[in-house]
Amino acid sequence: MNGIRMIVGLGNPGPEHEEDRHNAGFWFVEAVARAHGGSFSNETKFFGRVARARIGHEQVWLLEPTTYMNRSGLAVAALAGFYRIAPEQILVAHDELDLLPGQVKLKQGGGSAGHNGLKDITARLGGPGFWRLRLGIGHPRSLQLNQQVADFVLHRPGRDDRQAIDEQIDRALACLPDAVAGHFEAATMKLHTRG
Repeated sequence: MNGIRMIVGLGNPGPEHEEDRHNAGFWFVEAVARAHGGSFSNETKFFGRVARARIGHEQVWLLEPTTYMNRSGLAVAALAGFYRIAPEQILVAHDELDLLPGQVKLKQGGGSAGHNGLKDITARLGGPGFWRLRLGIGHPRSLQLNQQVADFVLHRPGRDDRQAIDEQIDRALACLPDAVAGHFEAATMKLHTRG
C-alpha cells in the first residue's frame, strides 16, 4: 500500500503540556482517534501511546510519543521498524510557527525549520522522506507578541487562535481518507483549497 499507514502527533507528555501550542500534533492525532474509533494505550516498547484506527478500508497506526519533543524519533522509528512501515507511509502532524492559526499544509520531505521533533525523526529514519501535516500556530512576531519562541510554543493559544487551529484540524481530518488511500494530490488539493 502506498498510502499512509502511520500517523504521528508531536507534542510533550504530561497534563501540564496538554494545552500548549507545541502539542497541536497531539490534538490532531487525538481527533483522528475520536473520528475513526481508535483507543490509545501506553506501549513502553514503542515509547508512546498507540492506537489503531480504520480509515476508509485501511488499518492505520496512531502514535503519540511519550518522550519529550526532541526525542520523538525514538518512538517513530520503533513503531515503524516493528511493523515495517516505510518513511513515505508516515504522516507526522506538528505545530508550525511559519503558518498562522487556521492555516494548514501537507507536504512530503523538506527541512525541519528548527523543529526539534522533526529533526530527531529525520535523524532516526535516515532521511526526511516522511509526510508532514503542518498545523499553523503563528509566530510571536506575526501575532505582535513580545515573547520568545520557546516560551510561546509552551503556552496555550488564545480562544480565537485555538478555534482556528481546531477548524484546521477538522479540514485535515476530511482529507485523511485520500492520504491513506495514497491519493496525495487529491488530499493536498482538498486541504489547500478553502471551500
